[in-house]
Amino acid sequence: MFWCEYPRDVIQVHGPDAASYLQSQLSQDLRPVAVGDSVWSMVLQPTGKVDVLLRVFRTGDETFVLDTDAGYGDELIARLNRFKIRVKVDITILDWTCIAVRGDVQPPEGAVVAWGDGYDLLGPAPLPPEGVEHGDAAQLLAARVDAVWPQMGTEIVPGETIPAETGITDVAVSYTKGCYPGQELVERMDSRGAAPPRRLQRVVSASGEATLAYVKRGAQ
Repeated sequence: MFWCEYPRDVIQVHGPDAASYLQSQLSQDLRPVAVGDSVWSMVLQPTGKVDVLLRVFRTGDETFVLDTDAGYGDELIARLNRFKIRVKVDITILDWTCIAVRGDVQPPEGAVVAWGDGYDLLGPAPLPPEGVEHGDAAQLLAARVDAVWPQMGTEIVPGETIPAETGITDVAVSYTKGCYPGQELVERMDSRGAAPPRRLQRVVSASGEATLAYVKRGAQ
């Protein structure tokens, strides 16, 4: 078990129309998300390609905090503003940080959902858990590879990657919510049981090094 800093870009979406607006834009169903809960989601292009993979943390009745991989906050803001027409919503950047705690451990109150075993702490100045070893970026990468979790800019290329390829649609996509940009492709592949031409997998080299790579359908 370890903890380490997890570079993230964080924004806040606030206003009387925040819930309904995000519901109309994100791949995840936000209706069951209560204050204090968090879920993974995506914003897609109308073609169904991924724009940004993100996490949604509801901090109030009219307030949501969205975080994504470092370097993609501006892209997330631009994508949300693109469709923000006549809605009472303010989108602002937050100077928040994230701490990743990985291992077989129960999340404390206030933690947000994470990939793999463990939890994340997201806030203005989150404190690392006591008695847990301070890890590093290499350990976090190894944990991400083991969890087969894609990252923006590496496994997810904005405007190119489709959700089904990532292997995380079971936690980032709802197939029962209403319309949102890009839904048609996602729903069509699901309803037809269509397998993507490639899928993200954990691959071990001859030297024993584990990495993430897209493997074409039918490849060994």
